Amino acid sequence: MGLGSDLPQFVTHYHLPDRRPFLNLSDLDEAEAFHVMGELLKLRAQGLQSRSFGRVYLQWRLATESRMHKLFLERGGEPLRTAPHYFVLGTSRWYAGLARDMRAVTLPLNLLPARHTSFTLVDSFTAMGLGPQFGLPHLPEPHQAQLYRCEELGDVIGRYGLPRDDAPPDDYAGYEREPVTQFVEVQLWCDGPLAALLE
Repeated sequence: MGLGSDLPQFVTHYHLPDRRPFLNLSDLDEAEAFHVMGELLKLRAQGLQSRSFGRVYLQWRLATESRMHKLFLERGGEPLRTAPHYFVLGTSRWYAGLARDMRAVTLPLNLLPARHTSFTLVDSFTAMGLGPQFGLPHLPEPHQAQLYRCEELGDVIGRYGLPRDDAPPDDYAGYEREPVTQFVEVQLWCDGPLAALLE
């Protein structure tokens, strides 16, 4: 089914103002990843960004991406990367508020090759439901452990509706212990459409 006229026809990738877009901790070895996370935690202490990083985060992220990769293959997708590039469908005030002066890159949705693109109805950490393995609560949702192909977007949104784009909170403290359901997350499993941006 084609996308409905009320659905955003673009995706947005958010990134910190002092870093280029499409950097991914999963592309680094463990030592490099911990070095970068240390820098990001310093920014958090300075009030410049609100995301929580550390050993549990990295393990949870790698497990989430491994599950998504497996599910995408099972759905007939063709991932060319072990970890995807991340977007939200349309925009997200909640995500944009995670850092001061957050930057954004937008791309037309039809620029993303269907065979290399998936989505989760909410943030993938929430959707894959692996929190209990890392001491976080299980939060059942009808889309738990569900990853969809890009072609299913219209049908899935027609069934569940678009997430509510909540305004960012004054304080993100403890957000990682709550379900992140404010946006549709889109995963691009190849580099091709981003070639100019990755140079």
